[in-house]
Amino acid sequence: MVRFAVVVFPGTNCDFETERAIRKAGAEAERVWYKANLRDFDGVVLPGGFSYADYLRAGVIAARQEIMEEVKEFAREGRPVLGICNGFQVLTEAGLLPGALRPNRVPRFLCRWVHLRVEDAETPFTALYEPGEVVRMPIAHAEGNYYLDDPSKVRIVFQYSDGNGNVTEEANPNGSVLNIAAIANERGNVLGTMPHPERASDRFLGSEDGLRLFRSMVKWARG
Repeated sequence: MVRFAVVVFPGTNCDFETERAIRKAGAEAERVWYKANLRDFDGVVLPGGFSYADYLRAGVIAARQEIMEEVKEFAREGRPVLGICNGFQVLTEAGLLPGALRPNRVPRFLCRWVHLRVEDAETPFTALYEPGEVVRMPIAHAEGNYYLDDPSKVRIVFQYSDGNGNVTEEANPNGSVLNIAAIANERGNVLGTMPHPERASDRFLGSEDGLRLFRSMVKWARG
């Protein structure tokens, strides 16, 4: 049985939901305090929340904690590393993913459901999706405006779209360049997503579209 660490920093608040989603996807999961080590795990998930209260800049303090050196080693070894919302911010601040998450175009906290178009179904996290498929997941962020000087160089995984899969300005909730909602590193084993798949992992929550992300991750980790 593969095991995933759900890393908890001060201010993390999506760890229980993420742990539950991973277990529902068929793997073992354990919430791990950021001062622990990751030696007994096969993959790492950095969940959402407000690590260190987003002091200075979202994700910047968490990105400089010692445990992130182990996360970087996981990435170098090709093991799965997933960052959700604040976890995505941590991954960019740590240099594991390119670009930055800036304050939303309209400077306010956004919490609502969005449609996403699957742009890359060949990553370890999206193998159970179809290219061009439209899925629903919720967002909950104040700094989700993804920016990169040259977005043509980034591996786009999900884009904000309307319900028909049209990537339009109106469907962009936060001003992200090219409507980017999730990206991966070139190798594909590191994924950052602003939408919350763990909050779309049960039909009673309104969608199970996010569960396939965890099932894809677990299937790939099993090799």
